Amino acid sequence: MNAFSTEVGSADFQENVIAASRRVPVLVDFWAEWCAPCRTLKPVLEKLAVEYGGRFRLAKVNSDQNHELASRYAVRGIPSVKAFIDGEVVREFTGALAEAQVRAFIDDLLPSPAEPLRIAALEARTRGDSEVACSLLSDALELDPTHDTARLDLADIRIDLGDTDTAQNILDTLGHSTRFAARVAALQARLKLAASGGGADTAALASRIAANADDLDARLRLAHALALARDYRPALEELLSLVKRDRHWQDQAARKAMLDLFTLLGSDGQYDDLVREFRIALARTLN
Repeated sequence: MNAFSTEVGSADFQENVIAASRRVPVLVDFWAEWCAPCRTLKPVLEKLAVEYGGRFRLAKVNSDQNHELASRYAVRGIPSVKAFIDGEVVREFTGALAEAQVRAFIDDLLPSPAEPLRIAALEARTRGDSEVACSLLSDALELDPTHDTARLDLADIRIDLGDTDTAQNILDTLGHSTRFAARVAALQARLKLAASGGGADTAALASRIAANADDLDARLRLAHALALARDYRPALEELLSLVKRDRHWQDQAARKAMLDLFTLLGSDGQYDDLVREFRIALARTLN
C-alpha cells in the first residue's frame, strides 16, 4: 500500500474511482487472493503508482468481496485492470502483463499538457465565474486541440449560459466518438431541456398549476425548468404525475422527457438510486 493506491469496495467506489477519475486517471485492479497472476501484477502496479507520483491513482478491488462491482464492470477473468477517466472505463486489459506493457498502457492515459488549464476552468466554474472558465477552456483547446474532455466541459458551460447553438456545434465536432458517448448523450439531453425549459418562470408556472391542476402544458414546462436547474427529483415527480394524468398527451411527451432525464442522470453515478427509483415508478405506471 502507498499514498497513490488504495483498497476500494462498493461503499467508496463512487468517491475513490468515479469522482477521483475526474481529476486524474484511475486504474482499477480487480483481483482475488487465490489468483496467482494477480499476485504477479499487483506489485508492478503499486511500484508504478509510486513512480508516477500521483499522475494516476490505483484502486484495488477484491472481486470475491465485491461481486456487484465485478458484475457491473463485466469482469470475466482476473486480474482485470480497467482505466477510468471522467467516471467511465476508457481502456482495459486482462492478465499479468510485463512491466513495460503496463507502463505503455499508463502512458497512453496520462493527461494532456492542457489539463491544468481545464482543472483551473472547473475551479472557476465552481466559483461561479463561467466566462472565465470558458476562456480557460478555449486556451486549453488552443494548446491541445485534441483535448475532447475540455471540449465537452466547454459545451456544458455554454448550455448553462444559454448559448445552446455554440454547445450544439461543439458536440457536432465530436461526431460518434464511442469514448464520450455517454457524456455526449447527457449533454444532448440537457440541450433538449434548455430548448424547452430555458427562461421559464417557475413561480408563474406553479401558480398556473395551483389554479388548474390539469394544466398539463404548465406541468411539462415546470418539469423542464426544474431539471435545467438540476432539481431532478421534483422534475421527475412532475413528469411522473403527468404520465399518470395522461400518458398519451402530446405524443407521450412526459414519458419521453423522463427517458431523456434518465440519460442525463445516468452519466453521473451519484444519481443511480434516483434513476432506479423513477424507472421502477414509471414502469409500474405504464403497466
